Amino acid sequence: MGKRRVTRAAMVSCAVFLGLLGVQSQELRAYEVQPVSSGGMLQGTVKLKGEAPAPKQFELRRYPDRTFCGALSDGSGYRLLREVNVGQAGGLKDVVVVIEDISQGKPFAAVEAQVEANVCQFFPFVTIVAQQQGITVTNRDPVFHDIQGYTYDQAGIDIVLHRPSLKATGTTEMVKLVKGRKVFTMQCGMHPYMQNWGYAVDNPYYAVTDLEGTFSIGDLPPGTYKVRVWHPVLGVQEHPVTVTAGGATTLEVSFEDK
Repeated sequence: MGKRRVTRAAMVSCAVFLGLLGVQSQELRAYEVQPVSSGGMLQGTVKLKGEAPAPKQFELRRYPDRTFCGALSDGSGYRLLREVNVGQAGGLKDVVVVIEDISQGKPFAAVEAQVEANVCQFFPFVTIVAQQQGITVTNRDPVFHDIQGYTYDQAGIDIVLHRPSLKATGTTEMVKLVKGRKVFTMQCGMHPYMQNWGYAVDNPYYAVTDLEGTFSIGDLPPGTYKVRVWHPVLGVQEHPVTVTAGGATTLEVSFEDK
């Protein structure tokens, strides 16, 4: 990509890395809303061991709208894509923490995802989505974007959404992930440094870490759970936790640069 060249034209110019992540999702289960008595909390921090990897570089002259999209560049003709964002204390941003296989608990409001294209980048870098719920992509730029969303694993590639020439009014598409997949990546076909990720949840017990790497998930029914901790580049971990009635359980997780 960029200096490493983004030549994934065989995949319709989509950069997809799920095969490296080992994300093997289970089929979605029905979730039931039940009163939670004396719920507990899961909290903690996700950190990166060592130095954050250098951002990917994309030579602007190779892509259209280089004057406008070059407003965010390194000053030497390259646009940068930083996929691993770390705070001053080593906290890791954009990590999804989700309780797996929980069948009942607090209300699960519909997850209507919002993504914004702004100065040729997507915000947020990681978006929480839900099956059969909408994802709205809005264009704040005066240039068009070709939005392509894909999911990929050993079973092959599926198109989640495709909206050529995204205009300012944006577009809303329904999230339909098949084969039990939970992750997809989105990229602009004209500006490949525009990338982000969507993670589908099937219950309300999830969080996305902030720049300090912190997270909290509250109102959990007491019990023992499997917690999935996922980063789009660094991979996935699973940890068992036990939540007590009215108590707070702390989970500290660390990733290493690959």
